Parts: sequence; C-alpha cells; structure tokens
Amino acid sequence: MNRRICMLACCLSLVACQGSNPYTASSNPLPPAPAQAANTLDLSSYPAAPRDYGRYRTWAWLDGHLPAGTSWASPELVQETLSTSLDQRGLRPAQQGAKADLRVAANMHVERRLRQVQDNYGSYYGYGPYGNNYGLYGSVPLVRTYEEEVMVVRIDLFDAGNGQAVWSGSAETDSRGSQSERATALRSAVQQALSDYPPN
Repeated sequence: MNRRICMLACCLSLVACQGSNPYTASSNPLPPAPAQAANTLDLSSYPAAPRDYGRYRTWAWLDGHLPAGTSWASPELVQETLSTSLDQRGLRPAQQGAKADLRVAANMHVERRLRQVQDNYGSYYGYGPYGNNYGLYGSVPLVRTYEEEVMVVRIDLFDAGNGQAVWSGSAETDSRGSQSERATALRSAVQQALSDYPPN
C-alpha cells in the first residue's frame, strides 16, 4: 500500500513539473561605448609594471628626520648601522643639495614576547627494552612559559618622486647584554631586516 502511495506522489510531482515556464529569455542591446573610449587607454585593467629596484641608487632620511635613539642604542649608532647596511646593498647617501631616489625611515621600540619551552622528562623501568624482557617507559612534558623583552627594528623605504611605499622590513633581537653586545645585536637585526632587499 505504501508503495502505491509513493508511486502516486511521484507521478503527481512529475505532472506538476510539466507546466509551461513563465520566464522567457530576452536581452536588451548593450549601450554604445562613449566616443572617447577609442582614444583612451584604461591602465586600471592592466597589472602594475614590476618595480625596477635597480634605479634606486641614493637615499636620504624621510622628511629630514634622523632615526631617534633609545635607552638601548644611541641615535648615532642607529644611523651609522643603517647607513652601513644600506651601503652594502648599493644605496649611497644623497649628496648635499642633490635629490635622493629613496626616503628612509627607521623605528626602534621594545616589545614583550611570551616564549614557551617544552622539555620531556622520562625514565624506563624493567629488564630491558628489547627481546623477551619486559619494562615500562613513561615521560612527562614540562612546559615553561616566560616573558622577555625584545628590540624590534623596522625599516621603511619610500620612492622620493611620488612618496609611495617601496619596501618594508623588520627584525627583532634580544634587548639584554652589555653596550658592545647591544651594538652587535643591532647590526645583526638591521642586516636581517634588510636581507630581502631588493626583492627578487
């Protein structure tokens, strides 16, 4: 009986689908293109041309502002370290009165980081791990969380002609140590921040 009711319901639903479609296909013609479209090149429809980093040869500080020092590093150390690192990448300081190709901004600040270290402590009890001997091994993970301060160095490069951001990089280093250790850490962080310049 149930089979007959199901078959009847299926047949009725198929008959209901046989009705005519109330929607008809129609389209309006596209409006004519404006007259100036034939003579105007729409650059927004094309991808941007790849940036030629080889044309950047000289640099100057953004808005004439030298990077500020911190209690961690003097302004002179920051300027000298950054200037040396840029020089190693073929960027020379612009001569007095000459127009630079790049504007450079550098920022240093201290941030706090949470670090986690996991150690697995375990031991084996029994006659041996191989053969017919028996034993038991157990291990317990010990997770330690601690907070540390790091010095974050951020370097931004801008096109001097149009002011657009060209490149940006950052790195961090441990903020502890003596003055000479901090100077070495700053040089390493600046080198690391500039390691991807120029991009491939």
